[in-house]
Amino acid sequence: MTLPETTSSRRRRAVSDLKRGLILDAARAVFERDGLDGASLRAIAAQAGYTPAALYFHFDSKEALYAQVLGQSIAALKAHVDARVGQAATPQARLSAAMLGFFDFYAENPRDLDLGFYLFRGGMRPHGLGRERDMALNATLEAALRPILEAAEAMGAEPPLARLIMADAFAHAVGVLLLLHTRRIRMFGLTPRMLMERYVATEIDRLGMAQEGATVMADAAFNRRGAGPCR
Repeated sequence: MTLPETTSSRRRRAVSDLKRGLILDAARAVFERDGLDGASLRAIAAQAGYTPAALYFHFDSKEALYAQVLGQSIAALKAHVDARVGQAATPQARLSAAMLGFFDFYAENPRDLDLGFYLFRGGMRPHGLGRERDMALNATLEAALRPILEAAEAMGAEPPLARLIMADAFAHAVGVLLLLHTRRIRMFGLTPRMLMERYVATEIDRLGMAQEGATVMADAAFNRRGAGPCR
């Protein structure tokens, strides 16, 4: 039997949640300024207005803090994509909404892209936050991308192809976002959204043609079986 939470315990939990939120806000600010390598728990504590010991009560390392901040970012991404997909009525519309929703989130929140790819001070070097944290974050990111896979399957793609489409959309969106982020896109005289929309339209057309081709082949095979030799 679970005992009801007392007023004092609710107050303590509320204070703890508030402190945790302030620490995470401070950690994000320090990570944006110094990067993961340059950040320290002491600097994060100073930013939050707490002692380093107070941070250790909530987080045991700067990697744990980074994982939490990044997890919040990916959760916001997933909510954004899900909201877009939820407004789409057809598989084609859901595929477009999922792909463009992913792109738009990071186009509108470039610091979240920096956070996700560890671009704060230090460039695109491989980082890790620990095997378990990395696996959990990767699973969360895949959940945000999964509406792409599900829409592709609903359009007739087999699971391996649908997974390839999901990975390809991720790679394409990130590539265009990096062009936007570095302003290299200006050399082409095009908008990043235009490039992404063209990619999405091409993928939808390609899937539609593949499905039509499969239907034609299935119909032809059925007709051949039905037109057997007369007796």
